[in-house]
Amino acid sequence: MSPEFLLTALVVVLAPGTGVLFTLATALSQGWRASVFAAIGCTLGILPHMIAAITGLAALLHASALAFQGIKVLGVLYLLYMAWMTLKERGALSVDAAEAPPRSMGRSVGQTVLAAFLLNILNPKLSIFFLAFLPQFVDAGDPTPLLSMVELSAVFMALTFVVFVGYGACAALVRDRVLARPRVLAWMRRAFAGAFLALGAKLALTER
Repeated sequence: MSPEFLLTALVVVLAPGTGVLFTLATALSQGWRASVFAAIGCTLGILPHMIAAITGLAALLHASALAFQGIKVLGVLYLLYMAWMTLKERGALSVDAAEAPPRSMGRSVGQTVLAAFLLNILNPKLSIFFLAFLPQFVDAGDPTPLLSMVELSAVFMALTFVVFVGYGACAALVRDRVLARPRVLAWMRRAFAGAFLALGAKLALTER
C-alpha cells in the first residue's frame, strides 16, 4: 500500500460532506458516544459503493441514466428531509439536555446508524468515485487485483471511521457551550439545515 494512497484517501475523508455534517450535528446534539454510531453508519454507507466499484456494478450505474437519476433523486429528497427535520428540531440537531446514558442511548442507536447509512448509500456519485479512485492504486501487474482493491477499501473505511470519530470528539468538546446559548444553537440549527439544503442542491445538479 503506497503512501500516496494513504495521503489521498485522508484528504478525501477529511473533506466536509454529508457524513461529516451529520456526525458533527449528532455530536453537538447527543454527545460523543452517539456520534460514534453516526460514524459507524457513515462508514457502512460507503461499503455498498465500494462493493459496486470492485464488482463493476458502478460502471453499470454510470452507463444507466435511469438508475443514476433514480438514486440521485432519492438522495436529494433525503437531504431535503434532513434539512426540514433539523429546522423542526427532530433531526440531527434534536438536542438532549445531557448526553444520553447507555441504556437510553441504546434506543436511538439504530435510528442514528440508519440515518447516517442512508446519507451515503443514496449518493450515486460515491460508486463512480470509487470506480475511478481505487484502480489507480492497484499495480497493473498485480496478480490479485480484486484482493488489492478489497484491502484498499478496508483501509479507506478505517480512515473514514477514525476521522469521523475525531470530528465527533471535537464537536462534543464545545457541546456544553453551545447548549448553554440557545441563540447560538438556533443559528447553528439553521446553518446545518442550510448546509443539508446546499448539499441537496449540489447533488441535484450533479451529472454522471
